[in-house]
Amino acid sequence: MRTVFAPARSVRPTPGTDQPHAELSEAEKTHVAGLMRVNHVGEICAQALYQGQALTSRDPAVTATLRRAADEETEHLAWTELRIKELGGRKSLLNPLWYAGALSIGVVAGKFGDRWNLGFLAETERQVEAHLSGHMARVPHQDSRSLAILEQMRRDEVGHAETAVVLGAADLPLPVRAAMKLASGVMTRMAYWV
Repeated sequence: MRTVFAPARSVRPTPGTDQPHAELSEAEKTHVAGLMRVNHVGEICAQALYQGQALTSRDPAVTATLRRAADEETEHLAWTELRIKELGGRKSLLNPLWYAGALSIGVVAGKFGDRWNLGFLAETERQVEAHLSGHMARVPHQDSRSLAILEQMRRDEVGHAETAVVLGAADLPLPVRAAMKLASGVMTRMAYWV
């Protein structure tokens, strides 16, 4: 409930707050707010996934890793929420549904054992990294505030994937990776608008 309905808080400073507000047209603000809404939804889903995976993990080290990743995703929630507000946008109306679906997927992923659980974490983060890189290419170059947030999020996601691999993540089969990518594509297209 806290992930979906309460304002998120960050321990670290929000990236880009030292940058001036860029001159953006209304269309550019709407576009960047839509991209940030997608990223916010992604962080809602990450919270739910990692919470679900932590519930079913058998290894205390894996559980701790999942909880740390979830804590860092809370910061990402706070950063994207702030940027959406600065741009005059709104969060997704479907956040409760995104959360419930991702929590269920996380619980199921965790049931396959910790190697697969970590593999799911690593693949999720790899796909998120690619997604963030794509968004960075679509944000107007003068919007240094949004770009700073996206870049720090991207770095954090790379770190999560690397940690999962070090802890013994299994490589997910191609059909599972493809299904994850397809589901992510549906979510990003819907979250941009709703």
